[in-house]
Amino acid sequence: MTFDELGLDPQILRAIQEKGYTTPSPIQAEAIPAVMAGGDVMAAAQTGTGKTAGFTLPLLDRLLKGERARDQQVRTLILTPTRELAAQVAESVTTYGKHVKLCSHVIFGGVPIAPQIKRLQHGADIVIATPGRLLDLINQGAMKFDRLEVLILDEADRMLDMGFIHDLKKIISKLPPKRQNLMFSATFSDDIRKLAKGLINNPTEISVSPRNSAAGSVTQYLIPLERTRKADALVELIKSNNWTQTLVFSRTKHGANRLATYFESQDISAVAIHGNKSQNARTKALNQFKDGKVKVLFATDIAARGIDIDQLPQVVNYDLPEQAEDYVHRIGRTGRAGSSGQAISLVSADELHLLVDIEALTKKLIERRTLPGFEPHTPLPEAALGAKVPRPPKKSGGERRRRSNSGGGSGEQRRDGGTRNEGGARKSTSSSNRRSGQRRPR
Repeated sequence: MTFDELGLDPQILRAIQEKGYTTPSPIQAEAIPAVMAGGDVMAAAQTGTGKTAGFTLPLLDRLLKGERARDQQVRTLILTPTRELAAQVAESVTTYGKHVKLCSHVIFGGVPIAPQIKRLQHGADIVIATPGRLLDLINQGAMKFDRLEVLILDEADRMLDMGFIHDLKKIISKLPPKRQNLMFSATFSDDIRKLAKGLINNPTEISVSPRNSAAGSVTQYLIPLERTRKADALVELIKSNNWTQTLVFSRTKHGANRLATYFESQDISAVAIHGNKSQNARTKALNQFKDGKVKVLFATDIAARGIDIDQLPQVVNYDLPEQAEDYVHRIGRTGRAGSSGQAISLVSADELHLLVDIEALTKKLIERRTLPGFEPHTPLPEAALGAKVPRPPKKSGGERRRRSNSGGGSGEQRRDGGTRNEGGARKSTSSSNRRSGQRRPR
């Protein structure tokens, strides 16, 4: 099948051809006809397989055939969990809609609201938004949804997580009941599927790959390490392998900051991105990384759903995520659009329970490799799929509050787009580095 066979408008096909695409990916081949048919759709596919175009292309085709948006009216609402993902979707809309006369706006927190209100005065065919800022604009009467035609939830599993569901219900209560609903994501848990079906009507379900799996183009392996040696081990990996572009996931914001500072002291250019950064700082950091001006980008899970970089060679899990599903989204930043990539996890013995959860979710044991000179004193036990392992006791309410007040577990403000807590793990500590005199992150 080619894009020409899907029945898309010639001007949209022209934009696709200018991008050099001729054959739709599996998710696009199934989702585009389903969306164009006009019914509700739930589509799951591995990260990096073209899900955004899977709903953007048929959406543009539909909007071209309808009446243009009137003042303050919105024809399509696309909700995303993070600012970065909102910007990515907006870029896709602009790219594929470059030859058609449709108006689109992207709105999120962290930037002044007045210009956004002004842009919405004349209406919009497409609004891409994060929940917190969207609710602010709704409360100020900046937009109307009387003529809304389509609601799209991108990364729907995160949108429907308990951290978002209340905002989502408030927004949906403002929308007309007669509309097309589309949900796209890399993962749908059973609970999320039940919840989603309560919000949309008899959806067509599309799944083009095993649930909760990574693309086959991603080579995955882990390195057992002492927690105190992770930073130096990563320095060794980057220098010895001459890695030029590496995305590294840290569990906490302060951990990401400390790592960026430490790597700069080791003559490795680095920058951090997380929810405490201003939108301008986040955008600048991403651009520096994409342009190759810095080698390493340290990020919390806020970036797992919003970074789209062609041919990103490697992703590193400095800390394993608390939620196993986030592992799939993290490593999905590499091996995109058919390119190969590698995902390396630095795992200490106290993270065994997190590793077991990830392997149970993906139904695959991750290959173990040793890094010479960094063999751990405390071995990382082997565990079969589905094995039960001891888990650390849950933090008391007082401990959680103290950690939150110290900054180690605080999440991004809901007004900044509604992302859920990025922390939830114990706060990292540091020890001295005898060779450099710098503080080494743990």
